[in-house]
Amino acid sequence: MVGQQDPAVLGKQLLDQKIVIRTYGIRKTYVMGDQQIHAVDGVDLEIRYGEYVALMGPSGSGKSTFMNLIGALDTPTAGDYFIAGQLISTMSDDELAYIRNREIGFVFQTFNLLPRLTALQNVELPLVYASVQPAERTERAKHALAQVDLTERMYHTPSELSGGQRQRVAIARALVGDPAIILADEPTGNLDTATSTEIMGVFDVLHKQGNTIILVTHEPDIAMYARRIVQLRDGKVEKDEEARWALAAAFGSADHAGAQKDEQA
Repeated sequence: MVGQQDPAVLGKQLLDQKIVIRTYGIRKTYVMGDQQIHAVDGVDLEIRYGEYVALMGPSGSGKSTFMNLIGALDTPTAGDYFIAGQLISTMSDDELAYIRNREIGFVFQTFNLLPRLTALQNVELPLVYASVQPAERTERAKHALAQVDLTERMYHTPSELSGGQRQRVAIARALVGDPAIILADEPTGNLDTATSTEIMGVFDVLHKQGNTIILVTHEPDIAMYARRIVQLRDGKVEKDEEARWALAAAFGSADHAGAQKDEQA
């Protein structure tokens, strides 16, 4: 917990240690009648710049609530949370909106693209909200689309794109603001197996380019693309380990998990 420490000093220390996300005992409690539901119950987590982390957990594990907290979509009931050296657990709604636009690139299961805008215009949106000048935002949006190999489709609307192409647009939109983290919530949930593999390949390339990726999923075969798996249960961190060993336990052998990772590489 921050306690009596100066948040600015602690934030700088975290940045010096290349720590992009640090939670200190964060909790989220909901009151339902005379009951208290501890959706997130005292989670301490540290994620460094350049990591590729999968958050896993069954229904009711607190996975979605925790994602909302680290995505600055909600605030904790107790505890402290730093992202990119900034204490956000006590921020106002306007300050949280700024953090979401500047530090976090979201990728959602349902794409969340505006249907009447082209792929290029959809990718430009975060820069519009950030008051970036038109010429610069168009150039940056084109670069982001090139990163996901979608240059040839930039002037097409979502209805003219396949599911995989729509998700590529969503990934480009997440990248365009050069965020501290990319937060992907079940990004393959609406895709078939072949397209899911294609999209996870895009995330793999982005990670190799130095991006920090946090992947929220309930599917072990999708989690295997990450390098580290954090498993939640009953609002707490149950396991936090390298993906190879986490998957070895899930599949029953280290050799099997190793083979899966070798195939991915």
